[in-house]
Amino acid sequence: MISVTASKLIDNTANELYLSQASVLEIVMKHSTGKLPLPDAPSKWVSSKLRYHQVVDFPLKQEVMFHSGELPRIHADPFDRLLAAHAIIEGFTLLSPDKPFSNLGASRIW
Repeated sequence: MISVTASKLIDNTANELYLSQASVLEIVMKHSTGKLPLPDAPSKWVSSKLRYHQVVDFPLKQEVMFHSGELPRIHADPFDRLLAAHAIIEGFTLLSPDKPFSNLGASRIW
């Protein structure tokens, strides 16, 4: 369930919302292994959600990938490391209940 704080931030039209391509890759990988059932193929589902919620698809740069490998080894999940690095490099705040993002140095709200 999404927190009240996160919901208010998402609903505030003054805020720009971004989806890291690391998240898109994780969605595709989990869907392909059957761990993430979706009502449609990820290519269609993600695109429709981005349009509907007016979320900007945000590309991964090599700098982000390199930085993910330089983060402290306190969290091993490669997708979380990419998301943390993406937030750090781009100066974004992640909306997530996952405390490891903060431990990796990313700004996080929930």
